[in-house]
Amino acid sequence: MSTTAVFTVDGMSCGHCERTVSAGLAALPGVTDVVADAPTGRVTVASAQPLDEGVVRSAVDGAGFTLVGRV
Repeated sequence: MSTTAVFTVDGMSCGHCERTVSAGLAALPGVTDVVADAPTGRVTVASAQPLDEGVVRSAVDGAGFTLVGRV
């Protein structure tokens, strides 16, 4: 079973930003896919189990961006 969550991330403006956020989230345990879209600020994360928003926030902050919240 897998789950998908969509988050809004502030500060992404280009492909490099998308890759940086994606890499940070892809490193989280259980994450199977990440798609970041800079123009909308949305990041879609597929994982084996629901992710704790605090863990996602830490990964996004660590990548140098700001998690606004879950969509």
